[in-house]
Amino acid sequence: MTNHSNPINRRNFLGKSAALAGAALLPPYALSGKNKNETIGHGSHRYRVVNGWGVPVSGTAPVKDCHEMVQDKKGRLILLTNETKNNIIIYNKDGKVLNTWGHDFPGAHGLTLWNAGGGEFLFITDHDRHEVYKTTLDGKILMTLGYPVETGKYANAGEYKPTETAIGPNGDIYVADGYGKSLIIQYSPKGEYIRHFGGTGDQAENIRQAHGVSLDTRNKKNPTLLVSSRQENALKRFTLDGKHIKTIKLPGAYVCRPVIHGQNLYAAVLVSKMPWTSRSGFLTILDKNDKVISNPGGSEPVYQGGELQTLSQTVNLFKHPHDVCVDNDDNLYVAQWNSDKTYPVKLERV
Repeated sequence: MTNHSNPINRRNFLGKSAALAGAALLPPYALSGKNKNETIGHGSHRYRVVNGWGVPVSGTAPVKDCHEMVQDKKGRLILLTNETKNNIIIYNKDGKVLNTWGHDFPGAHGLTLWNAGGGEFLFITDHDRHEVYKTTLDGKILMTLGYPVETGKYANAGEYKPTETAIGPNGDIYVADGYGKSLIIQYSPKGEYIRHFGGTGDQAENIRQAHGVSLDTRNKKNPTLLVSSRQENALKRFTLDGKHIKTIKLPGAYVCRPVIHGQNLYAAVLVSKMPWTSRSGFLTILDKNDKVISNPGGSEPVYQGGELQTLSQTVNLFKHPHDVCVDNDDNLYVAQWNSDKTYPVKLERV
């Protein structure tokens, strides 16, 4: 569990973007020129944009990439950014900044909330430092996981670029090496290596960019793992010991991390649109049967012969949506990366 702080290059498959002067304080929906009262989404899952949510007094809580958000049991919304002036920003649901902390995570990317015995903990992945951190909600580091030497797959720490974690029912830690070798590495609650699976390749059990991983407990008797195979436009379901069960195809969608809320699955997706500096992406919502039921900002889902047809962006709203957080009122908060330092977009359920 050695500390490694050497920086790495940004994601190889995405180009660099030029910052837009003055855009940092403008909500993305205002930039799109759309009517703020317009609703997006389909069927029973439609949403209205709340303009200006979460924008603090200028300079008080800056962001770079807003990577992921979670909600704690007090109803507070916790945002992770790779801005080391304040890696964590804690909001109330009205968008008021309650607290900030964190100066040590230049590659902050994945944020997972874990409830254990009534206590709540965060897991933060940093692909620049090649490490995973377990912390308290106020920032005390309790555990550090270095690069997984035990796998025999890594020549050095620089090859390991973790992007996400999921915590199993027994506290086992699953780390997705999304920008490295696309392995899922499983650890005990104490950080002891158990196994790894996935990895790059064209077989069903392989993963082409393991960007996200989540625990799916909708079937209480048979919890599983959902892994983003982002370059494959798919999610892949695995047993808790790494056996491939199913591939869920999402044609046209570069899916980030799957988020389970109630009986549905939510995810932010990028689209195969170039250049990557353009405003691109939307959200997708799947039901408990893995069927897409709504695409806020995207095309209406269509199935032909049981096959989902290619999804596309239809609304010029999001700019590289990276994560979606669902609050206890079913509102959505969309964190965006490479988006000219904009704050999350709030979508109110209608």
